[in-house]
This record gives sequence, structure tokens and C-alpha cells, in this order.
Amino acid sequence: MSATCTFPDRLRQAVLFEALGLAIVTPAGTYFFDQSASHMSIVGIFASTLATLWNFVFNLGFDHTMLRLFGQTTKTFATRIVHAALFEIGFLVMLIPPVSWYLDMSLWATFVMDLSIAIFYMVYAFGFNLSYDRIFPGAAKRADDAA
Repeated sequence: MSATCTFPDRLRQAVLFEALGLAIVTPAGTYFFDQSASHMSIVGIFASTLATLWNFVFNLGFDHTMLRLFGQTTKTFATRIVHAALFEIGFLVMLIPPVSWYLDMSLWATFVMDLSIAIFYMVYAFGFNLSYDRIFPGAAKRADDAA
């Protein structure tokens, strides 16, 4: 079982992930994209909220589509690649216009900024989750003991 299989563990992981991510992205965005800290904070909170909502809606819709088309929701490696790509494309399509407007940037500059942040978050998520599982090993032990 995963180290984050209980509601409190999953909640702690999500809150820590978002808080630490914003604590890194806000000053980095301020520096690399010549934006104010307040603007980058607002963009970060907006993007985080949108990503959470989109994650719920997209995954629900994707699973329903798989059920309708294939009669099941088991995902192969190829399906997972399509799933991730469609999620990110949809997220960028929803995120870029309001961020571009809010920061008064061109769509291209906003795309480059969002792509840079998305790449950071992929690397960050890997490192964060690896570290989280090592910092909170008791959650994994409790899950194993319960099984």
C-alpha cells in the first residue's frame, strides 16, 4: 500500500505539496519572469485551485469515457501517457488566457512561463513524493499492518 492511504495522510501530503510548491514558485517567478511577488502569489493560488478542480473533473470524465468505450477503467502505460497529455493540454488551455490577461503578457510569453512551471512541478513532484514517503514512513507501516 502507498504511504498516503489514509485521509489525514493524503490531506497532509496535499497541503504540504501545495504550500512548499508555492513557496518556491512565487519567488522564482518573481525573479525569472519579472513579476511582482503579489502577482505571482495570486497566479500560483489561482493555478493551484484550477488544477485541483480540473483534476477532479477531468479524471471523472476520463473514467466515464473509458467505461463507455472499453467497459472498464484499467489504464495501460499508453493510456496513462494519453491521460497525462490530455490533462496538461486542457489545463494549459484554461490557464493561459486568464494568466496572460492578469499579468499583461502575450499568450506566447505566458505559455513559456506556464511550461517552465509545469516542468518544475514534474521534477518537484517526484522529489517531494520521494521525500514525503521517507519523512513519514509510519503511514506506510500503518497501511501494511492494516492489510
